[in-house]
Amino acid sequence: MRRLGAIFSALCLAALLWGLWLLWAPQPVPPRPQPTAEGWHWPDLRLPRLAWPPILQRPPARPEAPIASPVERILVEKSARRMTVWQREGAPRRFRIALGFSPDGDKGRQGDGRTPEGIFRIDRLNRQSAYHLSLGLDYPQKRHRDAARRGGYDPGGDIMIHGQPNQVPDGYRVKGDWTAGCIALTNAEIEEIFAHAALGTEVEIRP
Repeated sequence: MRRLGAIFSALCLAALLWGLWLLWAPQPVPPRPQPTAEGWHWPDLRLPRLAWPPILQRPPARPEAPIASPVERILVEKSARRMTVWQREGAPRRFRIALGFSPDGDKGRQGDGRTPEGIFRIDRLNRQSAYHLSLGLDYPQKRHRDAARRGGYDPGGDIMIHGQPNQVPDGYRVKGDWTAGCIALTNAEIEEIFAHAALGTEVEIRP
């Protein structure tokens, strides 16, 4: 019995020492998270982008079909810098244009930089123009010549619808209103119109 008591006492002492070691032994410290190179950031709180239902989506713009039949009428709207060309068959074509360097108001005299207003007609087609092709307009008309005679000044002339200057590289478009009173398009656009225009075609120029 004494031997059993000694063994029991030894086991109790060992258990006590084990418990004390667990209580006071140093605990391993978990590693701290290292900061990233980007630093701390606000969480992404943006809402997901929602696509509009197909019925509300704007369809992509279709390129206008080129002029393929005789030109019947041309309308120039100076304030909108827009020219509309009606053809015999097919939808009208619209073009962005440049005007004279001082476009506001009707042309009065030579060198004023204004594009004339009124109804004119194509009176010449020039392949040897100082610009890339040109459609000449019948300006000055009698009313312009009479006003110039009364005022004692030159009404000017050579008002045309034309392309870019021959000196600039093909495909380049001069920016802004740069002509001396004419109506300017790109070379590709004037080629399209020139191929289907005819003498006598009406050209209306509005403010």
